[in-house]
Amino acid sequence: MNVIVARHAGLVEWLRLRGVTGEVIPHVTDPAQIRGKVVYGVLPLNLAAEVAEVWAVDLPNLPAAKRGQELTVEEMDEFGAVLSGYKVERL
Repeated sequence: MNVIVARHAGLVEWLRLRGVTGEVIPHVTDPAQIRGKVVYGVLPLNLAAEVAEVWAVDLPNLPAAKRGQELTVEEMDEFGAVLSGYKVERL
């Protein structure tokens, strides 16, 4: 099962257009919400270690003035949005 951790509607739509769907939550309040699942979004390492996979959207060409702002799908594409997958292991 996929979980999308996002507060930004543009990100959720960008993912949907690429075939990524799932439960959308704005914030992880309990690790049980994501444990063992495939998660799309930004997670701190302690939570990333709880999931099967975590996928982050990298924006390599994002201007500093646009950081922290709501982006449209078109802006995400303009700024080079790509998915990067990770597996985090607690040692």
